[in-house]
Amino acid sequence: MTDLTVHLTQNDVVRGLRSDVLTGLTATRKTLPPKWFYDARGSELFEEITRLEEYYPTRAEREVLADRADEIAALTGARTLVELGSGSSEKTRLLLDALRDKGTLDEIVALDVSDAALESSVAILREAYAPATVHGVVGDFTQHLALLPGGAPRMVVFLGGTIGNLLPAERAKFLSALRDNLRAGEWLLLGTDLVKDRDTLVRAYDDARGVTAEFNRNVLHVLNRELGADFDVAAFEHVAVWDEQEERIEMRLRATRAMRVRIPGVDLEVDFADGEELRTEVSSKFRPARVAAELGDAGFELTKWWTDRLSRFGVTLAQATGA
Repeated sequence: MTDLTVHLTQNDVVRGLRSDVLTGLTATRKTLPPKWFYDARGSELFEEITRLEEYYPTRAEREVLADRADEIAALTGARTLVELGSGSSEKTRLLLDALRDKGTLDEIVALDVSDAALESSVAILREAYAPATVHGVVGDFTQHLALLPGGAPRMVVFLGGTIGNLLPAERAKFLSALRDNLRAGEWLLLGTDLVKDRDTLVRAYDDARGVTAEFNRNVLHVLNRELGADFDVAAFEHVAVWDEQEERIEMRLRATRAMRVRIPGVDLEVDFADGEELRTEVSSKFRPARVAAELGDAGFELTKWWTDRLSRFGVTLAQATGA
């Protein structure tokens, strides 16, 4: 049995885009959230990024899951796997296979903002993991955690280092909301990219072929198409900066000339100075103590911590503590 539950409609998405553009482009330091990269073209570009030599996180995280999936299945005994931001669910299938082999897998819940991506992945999961029930939930993990289905014990899977795209206050709010919607004893499996040398980090976000640059500029194509904006996309250059103090990569778009941009969809005109930067993503990198502290503050207890063989990427298994 398969179902698709929609908590986020296209109208909701457009309203969210308008709100973020109005807030971010009128701020003293212009910003946009990274979720607006991911139209169909942006998703294709990101999949290409994950295959680049410089972009180690996907390979490193997959290595950990391949090595530890059986252990994770045995420790959790999860009957429901909930994946936040599921996309293609490719890495998660290592966990699903292990849970199925242990005989505990009853339900799969995949949450994503894209109904088209979910329809495809849900159909694939249904065929691969029958007779497990597969639920597709169209929603935003920052808004719809309380609406996720699934029987206990659940394991929520949040991979790819995506939590690093949230600022510290946003992470605290998200993790606390997630804990509030889990029963004591249920599980979180979290992927976090780790602090390492600056050159490795910057190369991962500024590859030699320019794929990440095209991905970054794609957000301007989204604004042009969805809001009727007149960004001259070629007039912005991609910048990746390592912030040593905050321990995060920032992706920015730098205006190569002074310009005024009109955005009719929000009745806005925005001036960019020559060299002015628009921040499009933060990607925080973590140390083990920071992961444990943030989880503990939210009501989780760290149970297991693993890294790949080169200690580039961390995967944490944590359990919701009692009320």
